[in-house]
Amino acid sequence: MTFIEEEFEGLYGRYRITNSDRLEVENYRKSLLLCGISFLSGILHWLLIGPEYAWAWLMPICVGLGLALKWIHIYLKPLHLMLQVLWAAGCLGTLLLIYFTGANQMLSKLVENPSLLWLIGPLFAALTGVGFKEFFCFQRIEAIGLTCLVPLALIGHLTGLLNNFIVLIALFLAAISLLTLSIRKFGMSIAADIGDKSVFNYLREKNTAISA
Repeated sequence: MTFIEEEFEGLYGRYRITNSDRLEVENYRKSLLLCGISFLSGILHWLLIGPEYAWAWLMPICVGLGLALKWIHIYLKPLHLMLQVLWAAGCLGTLLLIYFTGANQMLSKLVENPSLLWLIGPLFAALTGVGFKEFFCFQRIEAIGLTCLVPLALIGHLTGLLNNFIVLIALFLAAISLLTLSIRKFGMSIAADIGDKSVFNYLREKNTAISA
């Protein structure tokens, strides 16, 4: 199917949605879907089989979220960069956990020692940021579910205010929210995910003028 470029009137002038924009949006949606499928699969694995080998689902979560953060459209560059830094810190923390605790013992150690969440937590903080962005832009109920449930589960476990079963259920519902969000995005227009490109162009020109 041939993609037809469209022009729109933005806050700072007219802009065009190009084929390159379309590819970025499609890649973002596919990456988010990979993250959602992996997140839900990992939680189901843990609930139905146990924590052993459930750690393996963290790998596609890291890949999917990293790629989604590469192609996501966020007006504020510092916010975009912050989410990418959180993702990188979380991936590094995950590798450190695997190295020091052993892959198949990692999740059990996280249950026994909640303070280890400080290593892997930034990864899920980045995921929460994606959920917040999606809710801020599109007011989808599943996005606010993701944004609230992930920190609720992790903070609840870190502080000991929630027992392990409730933490897993909260993560299960967060995973369902993410998967629902990622699936529903395929029914949205490309332009909706791109946003107002005139704002991007304005901010880029403004930053260039300040740097000059």
